[in-house]
Amino acid sequence: MTLALLFPGQGSQSVGMGAALADAFASAREVFAEVDDALNQKLFDLMREGPEDQLTLTENAQPALMAVSAAAARVLKVEFGVDVTKAGFVAGHSLGEYSALAAVGAISLSDTARLLKLRGQAMQRAVPVGKGAMASLIGPKTDLALAEAAAAAGSEVGVCVVANDNNNGNVVISGDKAAVDRAIEKAKELGARAIPLNVSAPFHCPLMQPAADEMADALAEAKIVAPLVAVVANVTARPETDPEVLRRLLVEQVTGRVRWRESMEWMAGEGGVTRFAEIGSGKVLTGMAKRIAPDAESLALNTPEDLEAFAKAVTSGE
Repeated sequence: MTLALLFPGQGSQSVGMGAALADAFASAREVFAEVDDALNQKLFDLMREGPEDQLTLTENAQPALMAVSAAAARVLKVEFGVDVTKAGFVAGHSLGEYSALAAVGAISLSDTARLLKLRGQAMQRAVPVGKGAMASLIGPKTDLALAEAAAAAGSEVGVCVVANDNNNGNVVISGDKAAVDRAIEKAKELGARAIPLNVSAPFHCPLMQPAADEMADALAEAKIVAPLVAVVANVTARPETDPEVLRRLLVEQVTGRVRWRESMEWMAGEGGVTRFAEIGSGKVLTGMAKRIAPDAESLALNTPEDLEAFAKAVTSGE
């Protein structure tokens, strides 16, 4: 059985995340303390207690979500003897790609926390609040072709692109507010439902170029080594292990499309993955996995009980 570990992205955060792991395991508490120290911030207190509007800020949500994933990975190894390097592949949705890289040893935990803090700040700085927008196109008729047609209509009045190709039935567009509004109208004409997203900036579109430039400078200084497990990258939807390629793709990812559907299809197909385990906060990627690869097993590893049951299954060869 080939296993792929999935690491969630923004939107999976919630007040209280990581608290059960911290209460149950010293190894989880060590991770949260290390992240707090790296950021010189009481981030774990914010994760445990809120307020939600502060946790949802991009600069807090990104390192917080990574911290929960890192804590769960640490617990699996320290408490249950299951190393994430047992996986055939790892992949993360947007910021989750950083979580994946940290989990398989490509970037240190402290550096990952600092990079994600900066990434969140840079994304927020890139576009004035209110200038950009994102929308989720959903429904049985929604696929990449429909979303691209809608984005093309939006592009007549400004920047509008497909930001996240999550799965058939769920594609996200991003760009200038007027352009996204026009794209929403077109998507509805084509038979999709369109839901404007409550986000602070238009992620994964060319308007994020100033943030990509900031990340290029920061990543140029970061120590990145070959991961112990191949990372299926958002930008290429293929496994990557070369540190310099990964460095470049993390920059491209800021403005580029999250090719999640293609990544999952590759893993379930050519990659031979038969079990997907989402490690961290929430169950968003588990739901996507069930839609994209219905023949594979998909599960979320959120709680101490989830981790223990998963470890037992892995060690017994189930």
